[in-house]
Amino acid sequence: MSSATGSAPGKLPFVVWVLAVGTFLMGTTEFVVAGLLPEMAADLDVSVAHAGLLITAFAVGMIVGGPTMAMTTLRLPQRHTLVGALAVFALGHVVAALSTSFTVVLAARVVTALATGAFWAVGFVIATAAAGPHHATRAVGVMMGGLTLANVVGVPIGSFVGQFTGWRGPFWALAVLATLAAAFVGRFIPRIEQRAEVSVRAEVRALGQGRLWLALGAAVLIMGGVLATYTYITPLLTGRAGIAEGAIPLVLIAFGVGALGGTAIGGRLGDRRPMATTITAAAATTVTLLALIPASNSPVAAVVLVFVMALTGFTVNPVVTSLAVRFAGNAPTLTSALTTSAYNTGIAVGSALAGQALGSSLGLTGPALVGAVFAALTLLPLVALALSGTARPSRIVAQHTQTTEQHSADAPATTAH
Repeated sequence: MSSATGSAPGKLPFVVWVLAVGTFLMGTTEFVVAGLLPEMAADLDVSVAHAGLLITAFAVGMIVGGPTMAMTTLRLPQRHTLVGALAVFALGHVVAALSTSFTVVLAARVVTALATGAFWAVGFVIATAAAGPHHATRAVGVMMGGLTLANVVGVPIGSFVGQFTGWRGPFWALAVLATLAAAFVGRFIPRIEQRAEVSVRAEVRALGQGRLWLALGAAVLIMGGVLATYTYITPLLTGRAGIAEGAIPLVLIAFGVGALGGTAIGGRLGDRRPMATTITAAAATTVTLLALIPASNSPVAAVVLVFVMALTGFTVNPVVTSLAVRFAGNAPTLTSALTTSAYNTGIAVGSALAGQALGSSLGLTGPALVGAVFAALTLLPLVALALSGTARPSRIVAQHTQTTEQHSADAPATTAH
């Protein structure tokens, strides 16, 4: 390992924090459009509902593009893949900022999503490798913390800037910041030269493990549960809790702070007690969402429960992501991409079902009930994982990214069992 990835005992390598900056930028671009939709719709001469396709297109690009780009760039040096992804990310924002065509902006969003999927897939692999097996979950937590911080800081700032500069201002800012991030990644990501040893066949073969799919299933369900409720939290807070619309951003910040705290907790505890941490967190999320249904009449109780929902729900994320990458052994890139697809699938399915529930006889509490069901179902794959055991021998990806001399002394690459 280069010194760039070296660190004092107990501390994460600097490269992990550099990667977290990248996830912060990409998380910001995914969600900031929601606060800019009316202005974008007017400027691009489409309806607000039609402009909403800019969000849908990004999600679809992440679901499909993540695994696709992971396989396309598999044999490229990881450092080149990350720099290239950030460069394409920046270019996509430049194209969107210069265009007056909705179709071009929509296409730019899809391309940006593909770059984001490639960055996350490789970034998670590098982060866990640099941190080592004893701090892998913590490293994933820091990277996912960048995404969570995007919701707490990046999205509000982007929306605020857009009010003064127009929607193109945040796009230009993201393009500039991504260019700077590419320079930092090029400087601090270590040069690892064993990419020729990987193969698409090994990556696909790694998907044959039941434990891997249990971890991915948990990722889909927990994110679907939390985001099903979060997507429609505003009408619940204004319609039942009586909170003024002007105060809703403060509640959303509370959600973001809770999510950031949960990601940190999962990262800290997940390496030592992964199953106890995730099962407890999923159960607590279920109880919290069920409690939100009757307690949403009280503004204080509603705000507290929204915070707790984020705190407990996001505790699961870094643990199941780290487990999925770990189960893939020496073929982790496709698996890493699939975890990103899993979260976006959960968001898409959960929010769609929550929208149906909102329009049903369940009314404003429908999304919370859908969320509680999703969170409860998360316990099924987690308990199955606990019973199957997560500590059985498994080739940790960190072993794969040491020096070439050490790797050549290892046994031939195999999938984890």
